[in-house]
Order: sequence, then C-alpha cells, then structure tokens
Amino acid sequence: MSAAGQTGKVAIDGELNIYRAGDLKTLLQGELQRCATLEVDLAGVTEVDSAGLQVLMLAKQTARAEHRELRLVGHSPAVLEVFELLDLGAWFGDALLIAPRAAAGRA
Repeated sequence: MSAAGQTGKVAIDGELNIYRAGDLKTLLQGELQRCATLEVDLAGVTEVDSAGLQVLMLAKQTARAEHRELRLVGHSPAVLEVFELLDLGAWFGDALLIAPRAAAGRA
C-alpha cells in the first residue's frame, strides 16, 4: 500500500524534552514512513527543551527530504513561547505563528 494520500495524526502530551526525545523521534519517523502527511498535535505539550525541539526539526527535515508534509497543529502556550523566542514559525512554515507576526509588523 502506498503512503500517497494518507494522513496520519499524532498527539504529543506532557513534556517534549530530552527524557522523551528518543521515543518521540522513533514515533514521528515511523509515522512519516507510513503517511504522506503527518499532523502533530502539540496542544497537550507542557514543556519544550532543546532536545524536544530537535526532534520536531528532524521530523520536518525528514518530511521535506522525502517529499512528505509535516504539520504542527494545536500549539500549546509552552510551544508558542519557544517558537516565538527562537523565531521558528517561518522555518516550520507554521501559519499560526507567521500570521500574528505579519499583522504586528503592519501595525
């Protein structure tokens, strides 16, 4: 069965940190192999550290390299804080973060 047209969904709850990075990397890489598009729901994330951020960045790079799509959705306040602090919205192609920044620039 081809992965074309399939959309997978993964919800990450709790901490997105070094203690969970290995398991989350395995999970996301596996889902990206299975699906043409993967939605990662971050609404339940309570903490993000650099290892957790690296897992998301690796998943995004893998998706791009394999001509697949990774969408981050449902950003929790913890995720928004880190993405805004590091100005990562555009890198991830994340409309939720790009739109408010663009509107603020016009004001």
